[in-house]
Amino acid sequence: MSSPQSPEEIKAKLNLETSRIHWHELQTYYARGQVVRVAPELDLLNVAAQLAADNKAQFEHWMSGGQVGEVAPDLARAWYDRNAELWAVVIAPWVLVQDRSGERLH
Repeated sequence: MSSPQSPEEIKAKLNLETSRIHWHELQTYYARGQVVRVAPELDLLNVAAQLAADNKAQFEHWMSGGQVGEVAPDLARAWYDRNAELWAVVIAPWVLVQDRSGERLH
């Protein structure tokens, strides 16, 4: 039996699996209800690691604060109209997405 990975090991693995993707490419997942919006102020890798660890209490906290949740139809439409480029990481069957367009990383 393998030993459980530390949170740092999980985040390092997830970092390798995180990429930018355009909203148009996520339409199938959105239609299935598998896209989870992560607020820009949260660390996407931390959220993904907590999901992978099945940390329900943390997710309920984020959801009650509106920091994590479904992509609302008006937001989905706005992202579609500009074919937003989002950061995404997959924790099957979920695709976590984060819009960092307000941040200027140069």
